[in-house]
Amino acid sequence: MDALLIQQLAIAALKTGTPLLLIALGELICEKSGVLNLGQEGMMLMGAMAGFAGAFYTGNLWFGVMLAMVAGMTMSLLFGLLSLKLNTNQVATGLALTIFGTGLSAFLGSSLVGATLDGFAPFAIPGLSQIPFLGPLLFNQDLLVYLSFILVAVSAYVMGYTRIGLTLRAVGENPHAANALGIKVVAVRLGATLFGGAMAGLAGAYLSLAYTPMWMENMTAGRGWIALALVVFASWKIGYLVLGAYLFGFASILHLVMQGMGVDISPNLLAMIPYLATIIVMVLISSNALKQKLATPMSLGKPFDARV
Repeated sequence: MDALLIQQLAIAALKTGTPLLLIALGELICEKSGVLNLGQEGMMLMGAMAGFAGAFYTGNLWFGVMLAMVAGMTMSLLFGLLSLKLNTNQVATGLALTIFGTGLSAFLGSSLVGATLDGFAPFAIPGLSQIPFLGPLLFNQDLLVYLSFILVAVSAYVMGYTRIGLTLRAVGENPHAANALGIKVVAVRLGATLFGGAMAGLAGAYLSLAYTPMWMENMTAGRGWIALALVVFASWKIGYLVLGAYLFGFASILHLVMQGMGVDISPNLLAMIPYLATIIVMVLISSNALKQKLATPMSLGKPFDARV
């Protein structure tokens, strides 16, 4: 393959990996606090629908983005009230949230199915976009891609070098010790859950306002589930998460590349590649149980009761 083709593949992988990166980053922060939210798919769908509807009816893309994040946060607030305040099972509550979000987004967006709009266009950063190879890849993207770069950098700094990150990790590892130090465990976990919901909504907005500026039912195509696997694949480390998101993004477009190269395989089988990659990754991770146990937040998915 020549350099131009490699560059185009890298650009496509970055675009395809961006929604995975956004939603997985929110889930990583959420899980670092000890909360396992399996409702990512439902929140992402609600974000995609709300974002498209907001932009479609107002003509303002950024209003759509904000509405998408509010929709994601509202869904995550519902999850937080049930699992953190009422101590319902986090796995069951998350699954119910996905089912609820899938149905509600289809119902509310039924009148918009097939509608289109002019979404976010690439914005070339003067000077930087002229750098050979890296310029078009990193500095000629739409504004939501640039926003994802900023969010990753800020999240990595906050988690690694600030009191907020230390508090979040403490709550995820040993909430009772954190509570004894005066940390409001439920409040911290609820804040992390809301952040995860906002990121899921933003990921949905990217799909309906930038990647494919339109709305259709179930347009996330399982990306919420892939994001959950991606967090485990990254061992709850943001650096690995970035790499994994773009690798999964490349796997998502690989079937198109193979069809273009004339590979004589059913397109339906080729379209299974990203999901097959997810299964393979989970199997490989599960084969190293000790490493996974050491990386997993100790209180992940466990309810907290200050009276215990």
